[in-house]
Parts: sequence; C-alpha cells; structure tokens
Amino acid sequence: MEIVEQKQGGVLIVGLKGRLDATNSTTTQDRIVSLIDAGSHQVVIDLSGLDYISSAGLRIFLMAGKKLKASNGKIALFGLQPAIHEIFEIAGFVGLFPICASREAAVATVQ
Repeated sequence: MEIVEQKQGGVLIVGLKGRLDATNSTTTQDRIVSLIDAGSHQVVIDLSGLDYISSAGLRIFLMAGKKLKASNGKIALFGLQPAIHEIFEIAGFVGLFPICASREAAVATVQ
C-alpha cells in the first residue's frame, strides 16, 4: 500500500495505491487518523490507484468519517474503479460518503 498526501488549498488529498487489506489497514488507519488529528478537516480520498479493498480497509473509511463528523469536517471520495465501487455499493457505503466523478468535484464537495 502506498499513501500519497497532497494539499490543495485547505483540502488534504490522500491517494491510496495498491491493496488495502488486513496486512496494511492498521498502518493506513494510523496515518489517516494522524492527519485528521493534526488539523486536516477537509479530506478527499483518491482511490484511482486502489486495486483491492477488504472489510478491514472499509473500516478505515468509517473511522475517518466519524472522526471528521465529530470535528465538523468533511470527506469525499473519487476515482473508484468499477470493482471497488461495487464493493462500496454492496457494503452500503455509497450512501455514507460522497463519491465524486473527479478530483475537482470532490474538492468542491468538502470546501
């Protein structure tokens, strides 16, 4: 799993690349939590490089969403590959998180 962070104005964009499963979910969660705790309250997650996600990976999004909601923050996702989008649909996550068609739309959603 590769995690790439970038700021666009006040928005933190986190790119996830590779497989997000039980072997790396703790490290990924710790990194995202530390970014939120450090003051990033407008978060966009780029999933265009994500090849696979397990239930352990899905749990990270729930945790991030709860932390951001508690601090009046916002999160949006974009770049979901068809297989990843299907997993989000099956898990019922498409109703929990804004899933945007582009990076620009996701950034606009959290601003």
